[in-house]
Amino acid sequence: MYRLIFITLILSISANAQQNEFTTDYLERLENSRKYLILVAETMPEDKYNFKATPESMSFAENLMHIGWAMDWHCQSLLGGREARDWNTDTELKVDKKSKKEMITTIDKTFDKTIEFIKKFDITKLKDRLDYLGLNRTKRQILLLLTDHITHHRGQMLVYMRLNGLKPPRYILYQ
Repeated sequence: MYRLIFITLILSISANAQQNEFTTDYLERLENSRKYLILVAETMPEDKYNFKATPESMSFAENLMHIGWAMDWHCQSLLGGREARDWNTDTELKVDKKSKKEMITTIDKTFDKTIEFIKKFDITKLKDRLDYLGLNRTKRQILLLLTDHITHHRGQMLVYMRLNGLKPPRYILYQ
């Protein structure tokens, strides 16, 4: 009987350590993503923030703020249970009439809030499942989808830089 209890305890400790490793790795990844995104945003001249690759595309600035909106929605609303912002009326995470500096400050603060949320996130809930836009996903998957989303829109921003004759900052230092 004691052996069974001991083995169960060891397996439980091992599972928690693996989940803690996920959080540690995820936070490091998110911090690096923040640094690189802000460097990209700082590198693009403010007069190019309204650039769109096509008329139906989001602008450079809209991609930047959309990343913030998505971080807020994924963590604070979907995972955290806070009511989602009203896209039609809430301007905090929209371009609105923000300057380049104001947008960068806003995105930086949104990363702060997201990182704080993840630091406090109950890792025993990573396997819990939610409806994610019609798909049944674990909370772990949702966090991973968030990083994919950031990368996707940042990639669009990098293309916009190239289309404007600018060389994007090297990514290698932020992996």
